[in-house]
Amino acid sequence: MRVDELSPAPGAKHRKKRVARGIGGKGGKTAGRGTKGQHSRGRGKVARGFEGGQMPLKQRVPKLKGFNNPFRVEYQAVNLDTINELDESSVDPDVLLKRGVLHKGSFVKVLARGEISRKVDVSAHAVSKAAQSAIEAAGGSVTIIPLPYKVRPAAKGNQFTNR
Repeated sequence: MRVDELSPAPGAKHRKKRVARGIGGKGGKTAGRGTKGQHSRGRGKVARGFEGGQMPLKQRVPKLKGFNNPFRVEYQAVNLDTINELDESSVDPDVLLKRGVLHKGSFVKVLARGEISRKVDVSAHAVSKAAQSAIEAAGGSVTIIPLPYKVRPAAKGNQFTNR
């Protein structure tokens, strides 16, 4: 068998349906498109991103100057080696603030850099999984401090402000 002898399987090829050729027959007049509306006219398509006359999303989002997420939470990282150097049996944001490790009003996230060699009870706003497993392996415990409901005020002139 040669390439020029190949042909499609029987029934695999169909003749194209010729629509909109007069009012006689099934494909005449409206040609299966219905009577009125967007899909009956022209190509029946609209531009990509068109939202029916509503201002499209790509034009609604802020441009050039970036976007400030009003719900973003900034954490200050504290590593295991820092906690190990403190020589405290329990570590919380107040202890870290007194020792000068933490800025005032910051939320603490404990990260797993370094090692911890003794039992320490840690209270923080967030803890990485690796840090939590290292603290618990050393015999300590981890307590998560819940964040306050309103973390920071919304940006001025923002849709999230109370009116």
